[in-house]
Amino acid sequence: MVDTSAFIAGFNPFSSGEEHVTTPQVEEEVWDSMTALRVKTAVESGKLKIMSPAAEFLAKAKGYATSLGDAFVLSETDIQLLALALQLQAAGKNPLIVTDDYSIQNVATKMGLEFGSLAAFGIRRLIQWICYCPACHRMYPANVKSKTCSVCGSELKRKPQKTERTLK
Repeated sequence: MVDTSAFIAGFNPFSSGEEHVTTPQVEEEVWDSMTALRVKTAVESGKLKIMSPAAEFLAKAKGYATSLGDAFVLSETDIQLLALALQLQAAGKNPLIVTDDYSIQNVATKMGLEFGSLAAFGIRRLIQWICYCPACHRMYPANVKSKTCSVCGSELKRKPQKTERTLK
């Protein structure tokens, strides 16, 4: 499983004998000419497969992201990647998500999926987020739908509510 951040950091699908998988959205996000060329060549040679997750796994991935409070910052592309990893795991495979995105790593950990980073250290603790208003200090649950405060209209921010365990 390869995220956009991994391709941007220089991940080369030809560097290992493993089969690599990503989503159509990741392929679309790669715009740099060298990175796009590397991805296109990997797809054409069969080293990188492009797959879309099933709707049931999308719903599960969104549920995990919402429960942790990471849905607030994850893009649809990120959710698709997590859902595809969950789908591959359900099919008996052991996907490793290559990403430097801490929110993807956090949700992957909660889902029981492995991840590896290229340019960053990776998360060390599973984080449960909470949303809050920096102006009036009102607190919101992690799964709040709005990105603005219902009291004063300020843009909501998030902060760690608790960490569950040390990783690695």
